[in-house]
Amino acid sequence: MKRWYLVAYDIREERRLKRVAKILEGYGSRIQYSFFRCHMSERSLERLRWDLSKIVVPEDTLLFIKIREKCVDQIRLKNTESEWPLEPDSWEIV
Repeated sequence: MKRWYLVAYDIREERRLKRVAKILEGYGSRIQYSFFRCHMSERSLERLRWDLSKIVVPEDTLLFIKIREKCVDQIRLKNTESEWPLEPDSWEIV
């Protein structure tokens, strides 16, 4: 079962910052400079944490916030057309 997560980071060194952002782009979409929204299963979340653990160092900060389904429909972004859909677009490779 997939759930929404808000992932935020504070990375102190530019090279690591770019690598973390690149990884997160593969899991979700950027909503602000250091904030991503990701629709993931628990397994994907663990994979993301594993991928990031190979890059970040103790001086960096990562924050993962699980968003309850009841709250997702109340989230609004100001000054943008983007919404948090209850079911994000899915792609099927045929």
